[in-house]
Amino acid sequence: MWKMTSKGTSTSYSRRSYRLASDTEKPKVTGFVNDKLLSNYLHRAFPSSESTQLSASSRKPLNFQNLSEHLDRLLSEGLDNEAEDKDQNMDGRLGPATVVLDHTSGFEGLLLVDDDLLGVVGHSNFSSIRATSCVYKGKWMYEVLISSQGLMQIGWCTLNCRFNQEEGVGDTSDSYAYDGNRVRKWNVTTTNYGKAWAAGDIVTCVIDLDEGKIAFCLNGISLGNAFQDIRLGPGIAYFPAISLSFKESVAFNFGSRPLRYPVEGYRPMQDPPEADLVKAHRLLGYLKNVISASMDTQEGKLIEQDSAQWQAQGEPTVLITLAHIFDRFAPLMCKVYLVEDVLMTYFLSILEGGGAVDEHPLIQHLLDLMWLFMEDYEIQECLKQLMMSLLRAYRFSPIIPDLGLQIHYLRLSIAILKHEKTRKYLLSNVLFDVLRSVVFFFIKTPLRVEEAGLEELIPTTWWPTKFDKEGKEVKEETAEERLRRRAYERGCQRLKKRIEVVEELQVQILKLFLNNKDKGSGEASRYIFLNKFRKFLQENASNRGNPAILCPPEYMVCFLHRLIAALRSYWDEYRLRNPSAMPSEDAYVPPQLFFNGKVDYFDLQRLGGLLSHLKKTLKDDLASKANIIIDPAEISAISMDDLDEDDESVTQQQRPSGAAAGAGGLARPSWLSSPTLGRANRFLSTAAVSLMNPRRSLTTVEKVKVRTLSVEQRTEEDIEGSHGNDGLLLGRPPDEPDHLITEKSLLEILDGAIMMYNLSVHQQLGKMVGVSDDVHEYAVALKDTEDKIARCPAKRKDILDELTKSQKVFSAKLNHLSRRLAWINATIYSKEKMLDIYWLLQVCIRVIEHSDRTKTLFAFMPEFYMNVAMNSYSALKNYFSPVNSMDELPEYQETLSRLAAILAKHFADPRIVGTDIKDSLMQALASYVCYPHSLRAVERIPEEQRVAMMKNLLAPYEQRPWAQTNWILVRLWRGCGFGYRYTRLPHLLKSKPEDANMPSLQKPCPSTLLQQHMADLLRSDSEMAASFLNSVLNQLNWAFSEFIGMIQEIQQAAERPERNFVDSRQLKVCATCFDLSVSLLRVLEMTITLVPEIFLNWSRPSAELLLRRLAQLINQVLNRVTAEKNLFDRVVNLRLPGLESVDHYPILVAVTGILVRILVDSDVQGIQRATAVLLADPCFQLRSIQYLLGENELVALGAAPPSAEKKHFSLQAYPDYISLEELGKVESVLSHLTRESKQAAATALPTSEEDLCPICYAHPISAIFRPCSHKSCKACINQHLMNNKDCFFCKATITAVDDYTKPSSSSS
Repeated sequence: MWKMTSKGTSTSYSRRSYRLASDTEKPKVTGFVNDKLLSNYLHRAFPSSESTQLSASSRKPLNFQNLSEHLDRLLSEGLDNEAEDKDQNMDGRLGPATVVLDHTSGFEGLLLVDDDLLGVVGHSNFSSIRATSCVYKGKWMYEVLISSQGLMQIGWCTLNCRFNQEEGVGDTSDSYAYDGNRVRKWNVTTTNYGKAWAAGDIVTCVIDLDEGKIAFCLNGISLGNAFQDIRLGPGIAYFPAISLSFKESVAFNFGSRPLRYPVEGYRPMQDPPEADLVKAHRLLGYLKNVISASMDTQEGKLIEQDSAQWQAQGEPTVLITLAHIFDRFAPLMCKVYLVEDVLMTYFLSILEGGGAVDEHPLIQHLLDLMWLFMEDYEIQECLKQLMMSLLRAYRFSPIIPDLGLQIHYLRLSIAILKHEKTRKYLLSNVLFDVLRSVVFFFIKTPLRVEEAGLEELIPTTWWPTKFDKEGKEVKEETAEERLRRRAYERGCQRLKKRIEVVEELQVQILKLFLNNKDKGSGEASRYIFLNKFRKFLQENASNRGNPAILCPPEYMVCFLHRLIAALRSYWDEYRLRNPSAMPSEDAYVPPQLFFNGKVDYFDLQRLGGLLSHLKKTLKDDLASKANIIIDPAEISAISMDDLDEDDESVTQQQRPSGAAAGAGGLARPSWLSSPTLGRANRFLSTAAVSLMNPRRSLTTVEKVKVRTLSVEQRTEEDIEGSHGNDGLLLGRPPDEPDHLITEKSLLEILDGAIMMYNLSVHQQLGKMVGVSDDVHEYAVALKDTEDKIARCPAKRKDILDELTKSQKVFSAKLNHLSRRLAWINATIYSKEKMLDIYWLLQVCIRVIEHSDRTKTLFAFMPEFYMNVAMNSYSALKNYFSPVNSMDELPEYQETLSRLAAILAKHFADPRIVGTDIKDSLMQALASYVCYPHSLRAVERIPEEQRVAMMKNLLAPYEQRPWAQTNWILVRLWRGCGFGYRYTRLPHLLKSKPEDANMPSLQKPCPSTLLQQHMADLLRSDSEMAASFLNSVLNQLNWAFSEFIGMIQEIQQAAERPERNFVDSRQLKVCATCFDLSVSLLRVLEMTITLVPEIFLNWSRPSAELLLRRLAQLINQVLNRVTAEKNLFDRVVNLRLPGLESVDHYPILVAVTGILVRILVDSDVQGIQRATAVLLADPCFQLRSIQYLLGENELVALGAAPPSAEKKHFSLQAYPDYISLEELGKVESVLSHLTRESKQAAATALPTSEEDLCPICYAHPISAIFRPCSHKSCKACINQHLMNNKDCFFCKATITAVDDYTKPSSSSS
């Protein structure tokens, strides 16, 4: 008898090998029902042409004794003739019957070919490959599934064609190709042809060897004849062929699967399996007959029933009948063509009635039957091919307005995956191992909006029409524009609702994967998925990953959003059952995951450096804070491993993955069985965890020795824990609260989602903004064209015609782009997607805050958490706005302040060692202070943290990246300095900025609060103030000197008679040095304004020296920039691309600000000291000060002014930038210095050369060194002693410096 069990509404059967009825069993079998009823039933299930014509009484009785013979006869009817036809059909083709890519001899360059020899990925500059079969007469076709839309040439070639890394299919005389990337056709020469292709399209290549024509179709639509009169004749046969560039990928269908777009009159390169196809369709018909009829044994008659509601009730007659069908059907269902053409088509037809997937239980019952009647290898191959066919159908279906095709295939995927045993098999062996199933979560963007039906869905288009001088959109709009915009938004909303239907189906698939209650047949789906998901992340995180298996970023974006939706759904469901757990709004990943070895982070960088290093240096902290001890032998083993890492990495890859542990021995360390782990994870793999007493709860005094299982070996207990085993949360540090968060498996999925964002999602979000940028650029161009049309004189009809033509082109492009943008905004930048990214930002902030509390163990946190915190905020600000307003996000201001606190604290955190992550933190903080809303968030963090941040910013500039910290200080000052209220420099106003959203182009928003903190710090700590300012002056000296050196080289290159192009990198470095000089001058202006006593109160140590150094540098800058016909003038006038920012205004205004501050805005004593030091500097020239107001010495002496043609620089020429009050102060500086310099010249006593300082020859000798008695001026020795204690002359160590006055006797 057949065994069966019933559970709920569905029926499942215990799997066993079945045997068909033997002779000895026949009498028993026919006893289930009476012979007449059985015969009628079997004739109803297996009708023959004879039986349908005869009455029931005159038909030959059928029973299980003669059923096999009857069935075989039915299946073989008419197949002999088809075999003969097939032999005749071979005419016109040469080569193997099964057509694949010729990976043995028919290729050029490096290629990665799939196992089925139909998929190919380019792995060198331009690789080519052809098929194994060719055609010489007749009409033939094949299909190419485009996986990436890059540079490829697809078509036909002869055996004589020779390709190389530069020339491929279409570049030789007997090869012909279509290139949808450049929209051209190729045959030695090239011309425009066809349409642009996109990933997800299908190209059909057809060749007519009777007429000598080649044509192509895109998604079933003919592109017209591409080539005519191709070469024919003896010895000429054409192979399907392709050339493709690096990382481009396609899959061929020569006929091994049903063609998606068959062309009438053309045959596929490979013949379909006609005989098997007929058998499979007949057997499927018999199966349908069985499930549409039942027997009433009481009445002795057959009853028609709705097959949709059929389920196997365990009736022996039905089961044995089905066994006969599956005995023949099962072997056929291992063949790709039959699975797709027969089984998938039938399953899809079951769901065609619409309604929820749950309303069609027949698919579940059919899968039950398949698992029952098919051998394991048969059902497994069948399911694998079924899912591959479904995936291919989903991915390569064209976009239609209601997304009906995508919805159809997703519904069938859900119906199949709802079957528990099927789902677990597919998860374990197919979805992530063979398929890259994330394709199921992708919604492709249509490249051609008219084919996708977007013109009907969004009939009215809209784009911005008003812009300011800088190209930014102006929000004003007319009533007509408002109506247009609202009509466009309604169309976008209609589109969004249709896309949401697909997204909801995709989330349903993920919810099936995350089911952790389906333990009826082994481990729950969630834990199988979790291990596969981790391996998927590892493959994509490893730089050594095979490009053929890397997940494209556009798939990752969609996968991430669906994963977040499913994750949060399960998270909140768990909280409903456990009210003490956290809601998903407060989700975070506890810090112990980063150091307890339970979650594999591969070789990803930690904040504190390499993991093996951290385990060695922080082993005591792990023991005291997390109760985790480390075996010293294992640490030394890691060290040894590090020595021969390179050798081992080769052998690792050759080992089988997931090697089993020896019988009775210890489990093999996971790094031996994981081919892509680097040394950063060696420790976690071997240092591994065994609970001392798993049956009782751990007390705080017990230490845990930790062992990491490889990803594939982990079970539910390893993840969730049990009986006092904390699972993933082993080793909770004392600072971490002991409360229920959620199921531990969900924590690991959340951790994986954050890693996904870091891997490629952020990069893709930035890339897709390009469409929005294109809309903006075209809208600006259209507005500009319309303005020109309005101004164009009527008599210039030629110009008017050209402008009108341009206007039409821009309008058509904008119509197309605005509809495409609607799609992208719905799939990538919608409000819901923005909330997902915002949720990740909040999660990362909480994770960083919790990890920070672990003190030294913070170093274990992977760097990607910091990166995602910074990048997700950047994405919200730059990519999702202005479509969605950030201010509408929940708790937005609080989140801003918490992120500000993280940036302020960790940009100089000694626990963080990676230079890249430190630079990223610094840049993020620099960007943060450029925008008013985020700057206010920095001002809202606790005062202690603000002061600590400013103290870190004021650390000396040596031995650290100082440019960014200097930039931050400048931003805090911008808006307060002399003439420093500008957004863009005066001479750049006429040009449009490349990106008006850049931090450097934001309006000034100074922070008086942070300025005050800076002033207090510099005032209270004279030593810190001196070292900070000394480093600023050193860097200014370096930056300005470098700048001058570079412009000398640029000038020399420009003056040479031969055409010399200056290296663009050199120009960029030159401009950078200039910008650094300006920003350093502004920091000096800021310091001297906030804390003038640092320079002018000479009772403070180093004050006089700092003032002298400042004066020296100011004079140096002024002299270089203001000299008549000087180098600076000439280079500025060249207006070289790359040197746009180099101009008189920014640097001279910065210097003027310092001069005004020390010579006008100080107290009397300060002004006297500053004046004396400035005039005493030998480089001081009054004409440099006169230059600022457009004067020169001749004019000042009463000579004729220069001609009007020659314009002089003057601060008076910038009334929009410099106020009258500021100009008045400059005039005061000039009159004051003019007066004082005359007096100084009159009272100065001549100094003999012997009395001058032998170092600078600018000042009298005023200091004597002890013990060696050598002499110099105070300025020189004080500056020297800041960096060196040895004497200039004799290298003796200087112990003291005394004042020196020349004895009066020696002067006589």
